[in-house]
Amino acid sequence: MGPLTVTLPLAMVELVMLAGVRVAAFLVIAPPFANSSVPGRVKAMLAVGLALAMSPRLEPADGTLGTGLSTAGFVGALFMQVLIGGALGFLVALVFAAVQGAGTFIDLFGGFQMAAAFDPMSMTSGAQFARLYQFTAVVLLFASDGHQMLIAGLARTFDALPIGAALDLSRLGSTLVDGTGQMFVAALQIAGPLIVVLFLTDVGLGLLTRVSPAMNAFALGFPLKILMTLTFATFAYLAMPGVIDGLLGTAVEALLGVVR
Repeated sequence: MGPLTVTLPLAMVELVMLAGVRVAAFLVIAPPFANSSVPGRVKAMLAVGLALAMSPRLEPADGTLGTGLSTAGFVGALFMQVLIGGALGFLVALVFAAVQGAGTFIDLFGGFQMAAAFDPMSMTSGAQFARLYQFTAVVLLFASDGHQMLIAGLARTFDALPIGAALDLSRLGSTLVDGTGQMFVAALQIAGPLIVVLFLTDVGLGLLTRVSPAMNAFALGFPLKILMTLTFATFAYLAMPGVIDGLLGTAVEALLGVVR
């Protein structure tokens, strides 16, 4: 009996390789997969596994892949997949940036920003509420099967934008600008009520200082603002599941909106 030989079609190998590059670029940028606690080898294996799972729905935009695509053309297609995957991952990262930004606003107005520390896992610097909101977003993502929604949205991009198709850079730029603006708006919506309460607390302390100048408003202000933050942050924290669900839906719509 001779040696066992396996023949792989060149077209399918090229499609899976290019799909794996898009998925890998997405996983490197999109949270929570982009967390440094996830080893690079795991990300690479996950990218290959997802590309193989998506192989039945992979179809080239034209008939050049695997038949007459030159080396320069394959390298160009490779860079295009990196651009597409990175852009899609950035849109998802904006969701977590909005939640972390809301926590940063609370830390800034509540007086916790002085205790900011560097987080080596997310490679960002944040105080208590910023890190709490970030961890809560990750937990809610997995608890609500949001990571499966993101992967399903990524898989659907291969239907809307097949391998070898060109990306509309003008639409991509418009979507990224709109997503960045929506990130700041979402951060203010999450932390807005608590920011108003802390602002009114500062106004009350200012009026108290005018009435009684001998009172040290700075000595009274810090513990009072911390107390107000811890009290009212509980109500804002209870709204996090609905907020994360809405932001994930917006992220998936943005994923599909870029490639339509």
